[in-house]
Amino acid sequence: MISYLGKSTGAGALSVWTHYLKDIDFLDWSDQYYNSKAVMVGAGVQAYELLAASTAKGLVTVRGECATVGIAGGYTQGGHSALSSNFGLSADNVLSWKVVNTDGSIIITSRSKNADLYWVLSRGGGGTYGVVVSMTVKAHQDTTVGGASLLFLSSGTALDNFYSAIDKFHTLLPTMVNAGSMVVYYFTNTFFQISPITVYNKTATETKSILSCFIDALTTLNITYTSSFTTSTMYEEHYNTYFGPLPYGNINIGIAQYGDRLISRDNVANNLPALSMAYRNITENGVTFIGIGLNVSSSIITSRVFNSVLPAWRNALNFTAPWDDMLALQDDMTYSIIPQLEAATPNSGAYLNEGNFRQIGWKQDFYGINYGKLLSIKNKYDPNHMFYAVTAIGSDVWTVGEDGRMCRA
Repeated sequence: MISYLGKSTGAGALSVWTHYLKDIDFLDWSDQYYNSKAVMVGAGVQAYELLAASTAKGLVTVRGECATVGIAGGYTQGGHSALSSNFGLSADNVLSWKVVNTDGSIIITSRSKNADLYWVLSRGGGGTYGVVVSMTVKAHQDTTVGGASLLFLSSGTALDNFYSAIDKFHTLLPTMVNAGSMVVYYFTNTFFQISPITVYNKTATETKSILSCFIDALTTLNITYTSSFTTSTMYEEHYNTYFGPLPYGNINIGIAQYGDRLISRDNVANNLPALSMAYRNITENGVTFIGIGLNVSSSIITSRVFNSVLPAWRNALNFTAPWDDMLALQDDMTYSIIPQLEAATPNSGAYLNEGNFRQIGWKQDFYGINYGKLLSIKNKYDPNHMFYAVTAIGSDVWTVGEDGRMCRA
């Protein structure tokens, strides 16, 4: 998996190529924590391959919006999905890991076997503890999926009205995601776009109802918009409509400089003016905001999981990733853009898979209170710190030179 942070690259390093580990095996899982369908996926399985295999079985799994991303390993260090408001993060769906240790031994982990290693592998940072060769995850019933897209422009309307509409959207977002939707949205100072909203086990009519309060607000603000609604008979059809064309999809990496921040429900409810000002300042300087609105806090998800997911995810309303051009704006992202979001979202965190690779407070922002426990387990399974990745647990025992080569700190 190639990450936004460059975790799978390093000058002079030995990289483990798992691309051809393509096994996909469906099974019935039964233990004290979960009794239903599951699927074992090799470390080389990509999202579009699992989507096709699951659809053929009448099932869906939690997998990302990017069709080519690898499922096992790095993606599951969180792992948001269009289905997350129903089934949680990818890390919440892991039942077991199969991993090769630093001494070459194979370890099988689960909640009841090698539980500490299972805990850290489920969101404790990819490329850090061992070589994952496969993982087993929950599989859920495929069904009808509602979808929608919506677009409006700032041209032809007062700029204050344009940003008021975005504020209204954020105010209404908790109700939308509580209804089981996941919302992908983008905005600059020239446009706002939902593309798409995904609602598992709903129709176009039900999806329109979820968006109705926001549409009413746009009408009140005299903002002209375009929208469309769909009912898909299965998740693959919905995915192909909005994230396709399959097999490779429409999402690429390596074209922008990213940073991110988890925006909590409390931030939106109690600190919206500060958030709004940060959004406005940043977008008026040429930055695009990409927001992921979701709900992974419900008791049906969190009461049945045992993992090292950053606690800030559980109160997160959305995950926001501002981006712009590469090299020239790295300093701007690190020292201007992200600090504005941090100031407006105290005590939150960031998503380590899509964050700023130069994140100053990465231990707290990416791992929070879990860092100390994660490091102790890292030292247990990799005492010599053979496994390294940028901003990974224990990575600060190494320094990286300008040529990319590493030395002990």
